[in-house]
Amino acid sequence: MTQATITTAIVYHSGYGHTHRLAEAVANGAAGTLIAIDAEGNIPESAWQTLHAADAIIFGSPTYMGGPSWQFKKFADATSKPWFAEQWKDKIFGGFTNSATLNGDKLNTLQYFVLLAGQHGGIWVSLAIKPSNVKASKRDDPNRIGSYIGAMAQSDADAAPEEMSVGDLETARRYGIRVAEVAARFAVTRSA
Repeated sequence: MTQATITTAIVYHSGYGHTHRLAEAVANGAAGTLIAIDAEGNIPESAWQTLHAADAIIFGSPTYMGGPSWQFKKFADATSKPWFAEQWKDKIFGGFTNSATLNGDKLNTLQYFVLLAGQHGGIWVSLAIKPSNVKASKRDDPNRIGSYIGAMAQSDADAAPEEMSVGDLETARRYGIRVAEVAARFAVTRSA
């Protein structure tokens, strides 16, 4: 089996900096390229080429009012051009989100990402980290929120991004590693 060189793009919107920190952790794990969606819901034109060339795309957004931010949705609507041309078909996909409460309807945001990936004909990667759900579990344990679809984080509404849970950031980093590893397996299969 040959070692494949994998490219991963992390495209995300961050309103207050918390989701940006998660994106950095994911990128650290995946050795990926960050693509920030700006306050107007746009990405640079050159970023589209990065997304088209990537083996894996990981979506990120805070969860606002039970779903991804409008800026992320604007980006998602703009992906209709690559959808029409099937440019992202068979790419590997993942996603992550953050909100101020433990639940915060983050699952809905991740499900939105799964559906978007499915519309593009993509292959979704689950988290595969068992939840920290025993009495001895702490705030800084990996997957303390108990997600399975993708990485979730919780940041208190009055906390700075620097105060985020180390466990949430570690969960995001490990998830980045997993997405890149799955993408590498598929790349080897495609080249065989």
